[in-house]
Amino acid sequence: MKLSTPEFRAMQSLPRKLGQRYFEMPIFRYMGLGLQNKDVLEIGCGSGYGAFLLNQLQPKSYVGFDVMAEQVELAKKKYPQFQFLIQDAEDLSQFANESKDVVIIFGVLHHIPNWRKAIDEIVRVLKPGGSLFLEEPRGVDIKFFDSIFRWGHPDTDFGLNALDAHLSKRELKIVNKRWTPLLTMYHIWK
Repeated sequence: MKLSTPEFRAMQSLPRKLGQRYFEMPIFRYMGLGLQNKDVLEIGCGSGYGAFLLNQLQPKSYVGFDVMAEQVELAKKKYPQFQFLIQDAEDLSQFANESKDVVIIFGVLHHIPNWRKAIDEIVRVLKPGGSLFLEEPRGVDIKFFDSIFRWGHPDTDFGLNALDAHLSKRELKIVNKRWTPLLTMYHIWK
């Protein structure tokens, strides 16, 4: 799903970048994020700042994608050294089975109407022993933000309990789960 104009602007802001750099990345690193010599896929790369941060950890390969052409254009312009694609997370057929060591999602899973299918695709592309790092707000937080900011998130059953249940159904192991005031952060093993 494309971001609404207000949320698109918020995702380009300095506070968003500072949050990613000084809050989200340190927590993910504490939770075990290490990318050296690994094949990495970022779902919802936005304007590419996550790619910049992730590539400081020296992955073997990096691919970032977003459903919004506007985001991918910004990413390619700002960070031409990285690979970015216009892609939907519900169909990762262009990526081979068991081809990625790490998949990372900086808070966009709740934007995907069929988020369960996206998780299923992630399971398919992750190598055995691979990791999924993701952060998401609680479903109630999404509704609260929408009531104030009018960001227009999709009306789905997304919530952390539904997410945890689907991860379990797919036999993924939650290695670490940390609640913060804004996001719940996960490290998950295949």
